[in-house]
Amino acid sequence: MKQYLRQIHPLAWTIIIGTMFGRLVTSMSIPFLSIYLTRVLEATPTQTGITVAVSSLAGVMVSFYGGYISDRIGRKIVMLISVFSWAGVFFIFSAAEHLWVFFVANTLNGLCRAVFEPTSRALLSDITSPENKLLVFNLRYAAINLGVVFGPIIGFQLGSSESTFPFVISGLVYIAYGLVLFLQFKLQHANLPERHQATAPRLREALMTTGRDRVFLPVLIGTTFCVLGYGHFSSTLAQYLARSPIFENGSQMFSYMLSLNAVTVLIIQYPLVRTFRNFPPLVPLIVGNLLVATSLMMVGIAEGVLMMMMSVILFTIGEVLLFTMMDMLIDRIAKPEWKGTYFGTIGFNNIGSVIAPVMGGVLLSQFGAENGFAVFLPIALTTALGVPFLLIAHRRLVVREKQTEPTTLSM
Repeated sequence: MKQYLRQIHPLAWTIIIGTMFGRLVTSMSIPFLSIYLTRVLEATPTQTGITVAVSSLAGVMVSFYGGYISDRIGRKIVMLISVFSWAGVFFIFSAAEHLWVFFVANTLNGLCRAVFEPTSRALLSDITSPENKLLVFNLRYAAINLGVVFGPIIGFQLGSSESTFPFVISGLVYIAYGLVLFLQFKLQHANLPERHQATAPRLREALMTTGRDRVFLPVLIGTTFCVLGYGHFSSTLAQYLARSPIFENGSQMFSYMLSLNAVTVLIIQYPLVRTFRNFPPLVPLIVGNLLVATSLMMVGIAEGVLMMMMSVILFTIGEVLLFTMMDMLIDRIAKPEWKGTYFGTIGFNNIGSVIAPVMGGVLLSQFGAENGFAVFLPIALTTALGVPFLLIAHRRLVVREKQTEPTTLSM
């Protein structure tokens, strides 16, 4: 293992460690935004949901072109501009006193994330040898969850649900991250790959190509419902706990739930992926969808901490099955010459994370946090709507692969 770790590029280590600290400080602040808006600014649940959702909406709108931009003008320029811009966004959050300012700041937050993160992953791929890519991307995923283990607890202690001060810390950390990246780019200039010459992706052509794929289309629709269910964890759940009369200190419980989620990912990711890797690729997604829907229903009927924590563990198992196996599925169903397009287009399932905060806000406004069952029953049922589409995709993929078997054997 030490031999493989020594082979990792210094810039890759910078991104991995920077990702850990970046997620640490953002999980101190961003997940508590819903609670802050409802508690301090007295925004309605619907207003809060829209303000939280706009970040994902901005990301969906630009993510399809994120890789293209970095291919055209270079990873270095895109990463440095976006990371320092991101730092500025956190300072806007820290100074905001009105709801519309938070709306603007969260829009910019989504744009920066949608540009910086795909570009950083592309750079990791550029500078890592094929035999080390799996290790590097697993290290990055572990770094994300290590940050999220401690970030929410620190954020709660710093009063993130009642203060914007943690955003100042986020801004300072991202400035430091940007400065280290700048120095590493300078030191490693000779060892970086040359700029790619890319053709602008045509959205209409991509949608037509993937839309005609009888397997991919139900996968896209089904995973949109999966992402919708996942999106309620950091939006609707936060508001519900902050307002619910059942739980005395909902903000503190939410911070512990976020940390438990990250710890559970670290513990179960490897054995779970190893268990399900030999299953048909859509089976893990179907199971994951059902687990997320069930966990959301458990939130609605929970009357104590134990059941809430059990729902988090169930939710996390579903999350890992969904998001660790999705890339493997897309790689399997996409034609080799269209893989980039398929991976870009599947990102449109993030429209689910746009709908989730708004839907949750409307339900909380309609039924109130004192009626958790009425709030989370529609959420759980909506999430489970992904299962029929994933089952259709599963059947079609089985038929497709049976039809191609003779051709493959004859070759």
